[in-house]
Amino acid sequence: MNVTDLLGLLGGLALFLYGMQMMSAGLEDAAGNRMKQILERLTANRFLGVAVGAGITAVIQSSSATTVMVVGFVNSGMMTLKQAVWIIMGANIGTTITGQLIALDVGALAPLFAFVGVVFIVFVKKVIFHHYGQIIAGLGILFIGMEMMSSAMMPLRDSAAFVDLVSNFSNPFIGILAGAVFTALIQSSSASVGILQALAVSGVIGLPTAVYVLFGQNIGTCITAVLASIGTSRNAKRTTVIHLMFNIIGTALFTAVCMATPLTAFMVSLTPDNPAAQIANMHTLFNIVTTLLLLPFGTYLAELATKILPDRGAEDTDMMHLAYIHPMESSKDHQIGSSAIVIGSVRRELGRMASMAADNVSRSFQAVIDGTPDSLPQVEETEEYIDFLNKEISKYISHSIAFEANEKDSALISAFFKISGNLERIGDHAVNICEYTKRMQEKRISFSEQAKNEISQMQAVCASSMKLLLSMEELSVSILSEVAALEQKIDDMTDLFRQNQFKRMQKGTCSDEACILYSEMLTDFERIGDHMLNIGQELALSSPE
Repeated sequence: MNVTDLLGLLGGLALFLYGMQMMSAGLEDAAGNRMKQILERLTANRFLGVAVGAGITAVIQSSSATTVMVVGFVNSGMMTLKQAVWIIMGANIGTTITGQLIALDVGALAPLFAFVGVVFIVFVKKVIFHHYGQIIAGLGILFIGMEMMSSAMMPLRDSAAFVDLVSNFSNPFIGILAGAVFTALIQSSSASVGILQALAVSGVIGLPTAVYVLFGQNIGTCITAVLASIGTSRNAKRTTVIHLMFNIIGTALFTAVCMATPLTAFMVSLTPDNPAAQIANMHTLFNIVTTLLLLPFGTYLAELATKILPDRGAEDTDMMHLAYIHPMESSKDHQIGSSAIVIGSVRRELGRMASMAADNVSRSFQAVIDGTPDSLPQVEETEEYIDFLNKEISKYISHSIAFEANEKDSALISAFFKISGNLERIGDHAVNICEYTKRMQEKRISFSEQAKNEISQMQAVCASSMKLLLSMEELSVSILSEVAALEQKIDDMTDLFRQNQFKRMQKGTCSDEACILYSEMLTDFERIGDHMLNIGQELALSSPE
């Protein structure tokens, strides 16, 4: 191989990988959000889960991307480990579509595809056509790169050293290892299979030798999900273990079959004049058969993954931590499913935060009714936790929103940012209320039974309003109306209770200091109502109604 051939090979590889990336990006932009919704919701049935996993992976042309998305869903609590099993099985089937596309002899039309795609991108104003242009142009560039690689590899047939090297791949262990390592390096089984097809088309390698490399490529593709699972929950790590077990079991099975039976010769006989199709068909057969064999044992795979990665000992739950947001998610560039993962994770963390704030509000009002500061240390400790969550959630959102292209999702994530701030303010007002108990104790202030009854009413209406918000789900118009009505009730109660307190002061049944403290508490009460309404309005942003 001379310098020209080497440059042609590198250029072809660059075009091939770029075309694949461009096509996948276009497909995700065109239908990504719908795919995320499907993947998240339609996974209860194992057959449907496999079909969904296969369909989505066929569209985005990357089982690694699908598996990384599933890892994120499991990590954020949006999907169970058992649901993940079916998606992973389907993803392995769907990833074979790239090889089948490459096997189609459409090289002559590749420049036309690229041209049409570029026309869509450059001359058509509608955004959706830009996405379609990416898909078409990416497909054309992929095939152009494939042709360049095949042509550049032709001289390798006459290279004794390279032929000797490739002949070693007929050893199952070496072939599997080579395929796994190469795929792990480029982090795409579709791309590595495409390169293997280019070698086959150029006549450098035949199916009897390539088959073990092909099996190894299925193992190597797991590296992307393994890397994505670093720093995630235990269940998320188990998801990658299941993916790895699936491909190892399939590789062991097919290696034994290929060594003991004429399966390879049979696959060659189906398309004797098309080496690319031989590899594509074997790849498809590998994943379909492995899925069919392991489908009845999906639950056992999940249990085995749990045994391989058992739950850790009891962790210190008193330490402040994020339960649903993990560093992996905020440290990665945008990937398919990121929006769903971000929204699901933040929604659950905000739910924790809202529950803490609601408890603190109720606890603080009760402390004033009881007239004791005994609850203050617990309220202050919870407020520190709320402050921690607000800080970490805000940091996470600030990073994530930079990668969010969907307008609706971007608006919802921005709403979450504002909600976090409002919850933190509610926590501050709860602490203010509880701190009044210290002044009550120091200055021996006590409230009348009428005042205590009013404070109980404050406690009850705050609890009712917070209850409507705790799920952090998008609010319908009717629920928002309830929140708004409760906020108006809080305003009315504030005015009424101020008047009542003024009357008590006129009658001499309330001291000046008690009146001032009560007035300050009413201000906190009113502000809590304002912040709860703010939260309700933000949650109503993306309501379907």
